[in-house]
Amino acid sequence: MTTNPNVTRRTALKGAVAGLIVAGTGAGGLVFGHGNAWAATAENLDADTFATLVQMSRDTYPHSRLDDSFYAEAVSVLDTAAKDDAGLKTMLTEGAAKLDKEAMGLKAASYRTMSSEDDRVAILKSMEGDGFFQKIRGNLVTGLYNNKKAWPLFGYEGESASKGGYIDRGFNDIDWL
Repeated sequence: MTTNPNVTRRTALKGAVAGLIVAGTGAGGLVFGHGNAWAATAENLDADTFATLVQMSRDTYPHSRLDDSFYAEAVSVLDTAAKDDAGLKTMLTEGAAKLDKEAMGLKAASYRTMSSEDDRVAILKSMEGDGFFQKIRGNLVTGLYNNKKAWPLFGYEGESASKGGYIDRGFNDIDWL
């Protein structure tokens, strides 16, 4: 077996990652998050819409303790629901396109590539009354805060009834007072 000295492990990996990104840019497919910190499979939404919704989710409920995979998991619920609900799919696609249009008007960039969080939040504030914004916001309430994997990151131990209640499990632990 001969090896090509010009092909390094690094160049091979770069080529493989580039191929995956290209494979995920059509309708559905693999979606990589910022810095490839997360990856998800969009089944019904296109990869750009999915990634934009993840960034919107982080901007709507920002938690430095949560990585983007928690937000991608919440958006995946909407992606799944869009399979059987053409109206929802249209709402999500058009809403993400509107975010990009507003972003391009401000900074000539897509919403998710805008570097200023303040600018992205200003765009979201202008859309607060839209059904699209309310759908994402409502989905995040359950998608983030009902996620048992996120509870320890918030310092929440979960329900206590099965463990004897809160009275004997930290009810009076006020060490910060």
